Amino acid sequence: MIAFPNAKINLGLNIVSRRNDGYHDIQTVFYPVKVRDAVEVVESDALKMTFSGISVPGNPDENLCLKAYHLIKQDFELPPVHIHLHKHIPIGAGLGGGSADAAFFIALLKNKFNLNLTVPQMEAYARQLGADCAFFLHNKPMFAFGRGDEFEDVSVDLSAYHIALVMPPVHVPTAQAYAGVKPKATEIGLREILASPVKEWRQALRNDFEDSVFKVHPQIRQIKNALYESGALYASMSGSGASVYGIFDHKPDLRELEKHNLIFYGV
Repeated sequence: MIAFPNAKINLGLNIVSRRNDGYHDIQTVFYPVKVRDAVEVVESDALKMTFSGISVPGNPDENLCLKAYHLIKQDFELPPVHIHLHKHIPIGAGLGGGSADAAFFIALLKNKFNLNLTVPQMEAYARQLGADCAFFLHNKPMFAFGRGDEFEDVSVDLSAYHIALVMPPVHVPTAQAYAGVKPKATEIGLREILASPVKEWRQALRNDFEDSVFKVHPQIRQIKNALYESGALYASMSGSGASVYGIFDHKPDLRELEKHNLIFYGV
C-alpha cells in the first residue's frame, strides 16, 4: 500500500509567546502544496525501512515513520513491515515533509490493517511526533495555533494563482531560527489579513522568522526580493526556512533563480 505525502507552506507565521513547556505559541495558516514524497508499506519478516530520492540525514532509526509505527504498536498488534520512503520534498525547508510522511504513514497503517482509529486518535499519535504533524491528517487550509497542533477551519483558496516554491542550497535548523525570535502579540489577526486581496498581503502578512534567518542567510532574503522583482503579488519564507514561495497572477519566468536553486512551479 502506497501514499504520497505532500508538503505545506505557511501563510503568515506569528510567534506569539513562549510557553512554560519550552515550546512557543504560534499562529499561522498551513496551506497544502503539490510537492510530494512517496511512502510504501508492505508486510515483511522483520521491521525495516529503506530510502530513495533525496538523502535523508540522521539516524534512520529516528525517522518519524518508524516512531509512528512503534507508537501504534503499543496499542495494536501490528506485524513487521517494510517501509520504503522516496524523498522528494526538500529537507530543512520549512515545508513539513517529515511530518507529512509520518501523518500519511499513520493513515496507511490504519487502512492496511483495518485499525479502528478515529481522526482524533490519529491526531493524538501525530502530536507526539511533531507540532505540525496532525495538520496533514486534515490536509486542507487550516488556521493553526497553540504549538501549531490545534486547528480551526479557514477560508483561503489560491487555486487561481501560480505558486512558485524556491529552495536554496541552505539548511536552516529550527532551533537556530527560534533562537533569534522575540515573541510578541499580533495587532492584526491572520484571518483578517488573509480575507483581503492577495496583492495587499505584502504590507501586513509576516513570517516572524524572517528577520533573524535573513541575517544569517542573506541569500534567502535575496530570493524573496527576486520573487517580488519577477512580479510576485506576495512572497514569504515558509516556516523557519529555507524555502521561499511567491504567489503570482501569471506564470513567472524564474530562469535566473533556477541557476542556483531548486524551483517547483505550479504547486
